[in-house]
Amino acid sequence: MSQTPSNLEIKRALEESPESNVENDSTDPPRPSNYLILSIFACFCPAYPINIVAFVFSIMALNSYNDGDIEGSQRLGRNALYVSIASIIIGLLVIATYCVVHFTTHSI
Repeated sequence: MSQTPSNLEIKRALEESPESNVENDSTDPPRPSNYLILSIFACFCPAYPINIVAFVFSIMALNSYNDGDIEGSQRLGRNALYVSIASIIIGLLVIATYCVVHFTTHSI
């Protein structure tokens, strides 16, 4: 009769197998920033067409990186950053203008 190996022996054999000790010879380049959090934050500003464009650029940068296009991901991430900042600035200007108009024309 043959004995079946114990679970410990099987686990040790699997851990020591050449397939499980594959080292990562090719180092992946660092993932460029896609500014997803910033573009989501910009969506709360009242500059709606602009902040949605920033969000789309951010998602496109993420998809570009997943497809292996590092340069395209960097370019789209940079565009997402610029459009997000523009959206936040425009949103703050809209809020400030609204507050000025509201408090200067509001009669007691």
